[in-house]
Amino acid sequence: MRTRKLEVACPVCGSTQVFYTCTTDCCFNHVCGDCGATFEPATRPAGGALSAIAPPDPPPESTDPAAACARCHAPSVCMTEDGAVACWKCGALLILELEEIHPG
Repeated sequence: MRTRKLEVACPVCGSTQVFYTCTTDCCFNHVCGDCGATFEPATRPAGGALSAIAPPDPPPESTDPAAACARCHAPSVCMTEDGAVACWKCGALLILELEEIHPG
């Protein structure tokens, strides 16, 4: 199954100009390039899994939105062609949530 990079909209202003500002061994702090809000994407299991899931092509860059998989904890969360959130490492279907929201 083909996938695409994770897409995250700012929970304050709705902008998609969102950037990952830290490293995966630290946190998942993101910042909105339009309003300056900060937040952290997180996932929880949605139930079920996909098989034969491929990583996004092209692969995410270091500042692209990222989140850890709730099942395998890998920073490999992506979107399927139909917009579902999944992990390309273990195939888990996920629900994306935003935490630690701080307006800019």
